[in-house]
Amino acid sequence: MKKHWYDYLWILSVLYLTLGFFNILFAWLGLFCFFIPLIISLGFGTKGYCNRYCGRGQLFGLIGGRFGLSRKQDVPRWMKSRAFRYGFLIFFMSMFLLMLWNTWLVFAGARDLREAVTLLWSFRLPWHWAYHGTILHEGIAQFAFGFYSIMLTSTVLGLLTMILFKPRSWCVYCPMGTMTQMICRAKAGPEGKAAAEKIEGKAVPGGGL
Repeated sequence: MKKHWYDYLWILSVLYLTLGFFNILFAWLGLFCFFIPLIISLGFGTKGYCNRYCGRGQLFGLIGGRFGLSRKQDVPRWMKSRAFRYGFLIFFMSMFLLMLWNTWLVFAGARDLREAVTLLWSFRLPWHWAYHGTILHEGIAQFAFGFYSIMLTSTVLGLLTMILFKPRSWCVYCPMGTMTQMICRAKAGPEGKAAAEKIEGKAVPGGGL
């Protein structure tokens, strides 16, 4: 199959994680992965980002598919269910809001900057080498540490489910994929509901955080 420029966006995902390892302020670039899927789904009513432009989904497909690091087993039915996907979205967004709250506390001077990355919302990893101080407020760096934690955690979850199931299993329950699907269903209206529900159970769409 002929390759297109967007087939190499997985390189940006690798570059993002690498840059954030050395300078945490690069974590702000991850906001593109947050807003672009929403803009596309709001503007065009499609999951174009998930299906074509998601570098993370491409990365999982490459590692699990071409390099054979996936068991290529079907995703469990419970993982495809609305209850799990919407529940995971709520949980993920709750953690995002908590991260914003911690950022606000640093901006307000009520808390010192924490130069650490929290993996899987439980394991606090020292990351002090990635922040060298700037003329900007420390709250800017706090947001970067928090957002990088979210991006790293979602990558680890994607790698785990990639190994256990199909390469792009993350796409089934990806919070951004769930949100864009909700937007597409709303824009499609009642007449598009049946078609949207058909797509909903597939493992290909997904990607973003």
